[in-house]
Amino acid sequence: MKRGNRLSRRREGGVAMITAMLIVALVTMVAANMAWDNALDVRRTTVLLARDQAMQVAIGAESWVANILSQDLEDSDTDHLGEIWAQQLPPLPIDDGEVFGAIEDLQGRFNLNNLVDDQGQVVQESLAQFQRLLAALGLEPRLAGIAADWIDSDVEAAFPDGAEDAIYTGRLPPYRTANQPLTSVSELAAIEGMDPATYRTLEPHVTALPGRVGVNVNTATAAVLQSLDENLSVTDVEGLLAERETAGFADLDGSFASLVTPDVLNDLEESSQFFRLKVVVRIGTVRVTLWSILQRGARGDVTPILRSFGTP
Repeated sequence: MKRGNRLSRRREGGVAMITAMLIVALVTMVAANMAWDNALDVRRTTVLLARDQAMQVAIGAESWVANILSQDLEDSDTDHLGEIWAQQLPPLPIDDGEVFGAIEDLQGRFNLNNLVDDQGQVVQESLAQFQRLLAALGLEPRLAGIAADWIDSDVEAAFPDGAEDAIYTGRLPPYRTANQPLTSVSELAAIEGMDPATYRTLEPHVTALPGRVGVNVNTATAAVLQSLDENLSVTDVEGLLAERETAGFADLDGSFASLVTPDVLNDLEESSQFFRLKVVVRIGTVRVTLWSILQRGARGDVTPILRSFGTP
C-alpha cells in the first residue's frame, strides 16, 4: 500500500508539473501576442502621425508655390522655362525627412478639352492639331477622333474614326462614353485603341483643363510645337526651341508668322494660367506625394482646382 501511495503521489506531481508548464507556456504566448499587438499599434500610430504631418507639409509647400507664382506674375508678363518657378525645387530638410518637388506649366501641353466647344461639338481645327500631335509622336492619328467622340455631347460615332457606346458596352465590364469634358488625362486609358505604351508616350504632351485654353509656346513640348501647323518641320521646331532657350521668345509674332496660319498665330500664348505642382514629402519611412493643379488669376491669385495624393 505504501508503495502504491508513493506511485500515486508521483503521478499527481507529474500531472501538476505538466499543468504548470502548460500554464506558463500559455501565459508566455499571451504575453508575446500582447507585446506584438502593442508594437503593431505603436508602429501604426507612428505611421499615421507621420502621414498626417507629411500631408500638412505638402499643403504648406503648395501655399509656398502659390506665392512664387503670384510674385512671378508681378515680375513678368510672360512665362518661360528660364524663370524660378520652372526650376526643380531643391530638397529642403524637415524633422526626420525632407520635402522636394517641381512645377510644370500645363499650357505647354495640348488641352484635350479643346476638342469640343461650349456646346459639346467637335472643333475641327483642334481635332486636326491633335492628329498632328499623335503623328509627331509616332502614334495612330485615328485616336484623335476616338478621343473627340468620348468628349462630345452626342452618341453618334463620327466617321471614320469615332467610337461611341456601341463599342464600349460590348466590353467586360461594359461602360459608356463620358460625353462631357475630361477632368483627368487618365480617362484616356478607357478609350478604344489606347494601350499602356501609347498612353505613356502621349501623357507628357496632353492635359485636361477647363474650357478652351491656348498653348504657351514658351513652355510647349517639341511635339506640341510641331502640331501647331501641318507645315512645321522638325527642323523648324529645333530652331524654335533654340530661340526660346534662355528667356522665351523675344518676338512671338516675328518667330511664328512665317510658320503658322494667322488663325493659329492669334491663339498662341506667352503666359499661362494653369500649373501642376508635384510635392514629395518624406518623414521617416513615410513618403507622401501631392499632385495639385493650380490656376493663377489675372490679379495673381492662385487657387488649387484639383488635388490628388499618390498619382496625378
